[in-house]
Amino acid sequence: MGQWRETVIRFLLVVLGSGIGGGLRLLLSVLIQTKLGPVFPYGTLAVNLAGSFALGAFFAVRERTLLLGPDLWLFLGTGLCGGFTTMSTFSFETLALLRERELYYAGLNLTLTLIGCLAAVAAGYLTLRMFTGLPR
Repeated sequence: MGQWRETVIRFLLVVLGSGIGGGLRLLLSVLIQTKLGPVFPYGTLAVNLAGSFALGAFFAVRERTLLLGPDLWLFLGTGLCGGFTTMSTFSFETLALLRERELYYAGLNLTLTLIGCLAAVAAGYLTLRMFTGLPR
């Protein structure tokens, strides 16, 4: 019975984190898209960059300290960041741009999202290590 209870608790942590992350994704994406206009999916790009940065930062803490145990990592990394980042939306919007023959914007979205998110994960990781004095 202990294994089942632990699995249910971990499931609920991911569900809670995903719900919060999804809500935050909607708010940030709509705010940015409203400010910058509908020509390019700026909101989705911003969410992917911010989520990637946060995931990198959380990973740095997890890797270098005992502050993020397995349950908190599930809540923040899998739940919150998983619910917040929007790779499926990114893929759908890129496909829509391709179908509309907006090759420039589709290529721009691919390039900025893939390279930008990789850089954001690295930046989050390095920033947390640099400013928190986490052990090497």
